[in-house]
This record gives sequence, C-alpha cells and structure tokens, in this order.
Amino acid sequence: MKIGIEGQRLFRIKKHGMDMVALELIRNLQEIDKENEYFIFVKPDADSACLKKTENFHIIELGGGPYPTWEQISLPRAAKKYGCDVLHCTSNTAPIKTNIPLVVTLHDIIYLESISLLKKGGTWYQKMGNMYRRFVVPKVVKKASRIITVSHFEKNRIRDFFGFAPNDNRLVAIYNGVGEHFKPIQDPVELQRIKTRYSLPDNYAFFLGNTDPKKNTKGVLKAFSDYLKTDNPPLELVMLDYEKNALEALLAEIGDKNLIKHIHLTGYVVNTDLPAIYSLSKLFLYPSLRESFGIPMLEAMKCGTPVITSDTSSMPEVSGNAALIIDPYKPDEITNAMIRLMQDEKLRNELIKKGFMQASHFSWKIMAQEVLNLYREIS
Repeated sequence: MKIGIEGQRLFRIKKHGMDMVALELIRNLQEIDKENEYFIFVKPDADSACLKKTENFHIIELGGGPYPTWEQISLPRAAKKYGCDVLHCTSNTAPIKTNIPLVVTLHDIIYLESISLLKKGGTWYQKMGNMYRRFVVPKVVKKASRIITVSHFEKNRIRDFFGFAPNDNRLVAIYNGVGEHFKPIQDPVELQRIKTRYSLPDNYAFFLGNTDPKKNTKGVLKAFSDYLKTDNPPLELVMLDYEKNALEALLAEIGDKNLIKHIHLTGYVVNTDLPAIYSLSKLFLYPSLRESFGIPMLEAMKCGTPVITSDTSSMPEVSGNAALIIDPYKPDEITNAMIRLMQDEKLRNELIKKGFMQASHFSWKIMAQEVLNLYREIS
C-alpha cells in the first residue's frame, strides 16, 4: 500500500502542537511499519533535518504558494503522481477535490463553534485561518473515509455538530502521546544551561499562553496578580513565545501594568529544552477555556511538575485524577489552586506521583499503531 501523509509545516523552525503530533506520528510509523510505502509531503523550509527518509519513507518537498493553494492544488496533484492509495491530512483540513481515499485528523472544531472576523481576541492570521477551515472542513468531513480526533470529548462534539449517525464508524478517537524525552531533569549542568539560556528565575510557575482566547491568558494574569498580593511563597511567571506588546495590553485590561516585572518571556523554546523548563518550575498552569486534548499537561506530569487545569472540555478526560481541577472562568479558583500547591507539600507529592502514572498511559507508538490499523481498513 502507498500511503501519503501531509506534513506541510514540519520543516518550519517554530513548530507547534499539530506539527509535533504529525512529526511523532511519522517517526513512530517509521519504527513499526517496514511493509507499506510512504510519501511525506512537506513544504521546503529551514528544519529539513527533523525528519529522515528511510527505505520505505520518501520525503517529497512541494512548493506551491500559501497554505490554501498548497493544500488544494499541489498536494492532491502530488498524491496522484506518486500513486497514493490513501492520503492522510494531519492538521484539520484537506483537499476538497481528490479521488484518493482521505484520512483526516480533525484535532478540534473550535473554529466552527464560534468564530468571527470581528470577534475580540486572537490575531488576524488566526482569524483568517479559521475562516478557511470554516469553508473547507464541512466539505472534507462529508467525503473522508476516516476522521481521527484526539479525545472522546472532541469525538462527541464532532458527532453532534455534523450529525453523525451513532453507528457511523468513520469517526474515531485516537489519543495523542507524549515524548519519551519528557522526564525529570536532575543534571545540574543541564538545568543551569537552560536557566541561563532563557533567563529563568529561581521560583516560577510555568504557563504556555498565547494570543488565542481559548488559552485564557487574561484569566491567568489576573490569578497571578492576585497571588502576588497574598502572603505566600514568592513566584514569578514564565511564559513562552508571547510578544511583549500583547502582554502589556492584557495587563492594562486587568489593571496591573506593574505585573510585567514578575513575568519572564522566553521567546520560542525548542521542544528538547522543555523538559528542563518543566522540571525547574514549581507548578504548571493549563487553565484553558477549551481544548481537544492537552499534550502539555502530560509533558508536565512526566517531568514531575504538578498541574492546574480546567473542568471544561477534554482536560478532565486527559488529566484524570492527577491534576488540580478548577473553573477557568473564575480566576480566584486558579489563585487558590496555586496557593494550595505552594503550601501543601503532601498534595504536591500526591499529584506528582499520580501524574507519572497518568502520563504513562499515553504513547506515540500506540497512537501510530492505531492510525496504521485505520490505513489498513480502508486500503
């Protein structure tokens, strides 16, 4: 069987969630499948070393302009040229016009539930991307042979939104995994290297915020501001890949511009440096308003970092009983959870122990095997 996998953004330097999921899928398929022939379709970029070809895995670099034209024109032409029996599109969208059986990974449908070009929050790039998805995804869902999503919560959302019949086996939930390199880092030389490289403070809470409203950055900043007003152990806040001007605007909204003195912006962090950042942090904040899965929670757990997360969407499903669960719409609950973790050593140790156990249930190899089984079903 000849299998095409879309990995348009895999070679870009700054990889994010969906890119890493696709990369881990391909790397693990390379380990477990020596029989089928694969064609990985990527757009040329600087990080071509992240993926190596093997005897049955061919890396095809395709030009073709911006995302929509690359996906709708260049990708289906290439898949046809190489005789693919299946085409797996990994990042929510896919070509509308192709006769090749499609597998589509639909990570979430947040952009279909509530989105507008005029809605507050998010960048224009994010909004335009969501408008493209709003146009493409309903058409792709109708024709896909299999639709993969990443949690049972999201599977139910997709089924209800599109009106799937209860016995429709095209929609399946396959959990994401978590990288084997995520583990407690104890080497003092490595920890000092990371502290120096990213100018990390001694005691900090770690937050993966961005400009997407679902990440609840404003709520986290309000909760952190309130924490600093209490008589509790001192904490700084470390945030990744966030622009200073966007942060200043949010601090103005919550009425605490001086909070910026206690916030450390690292810029983009390469994935292999994350375990040390988790390991150095006192706690990990993941109180999103909406998530389809939540890989960072598992990364933190594998590194022995206690997690605060939300009682909404997929987060209770993924975190199990190994995190402090709060209402993300109530900043005071985030503040109180931070206080508990900073004061209660027994609670911290319990969550760390449970976190190791919970994260052990998620594996990229298991994910890749389940995806491979789907390819075989539709070949």
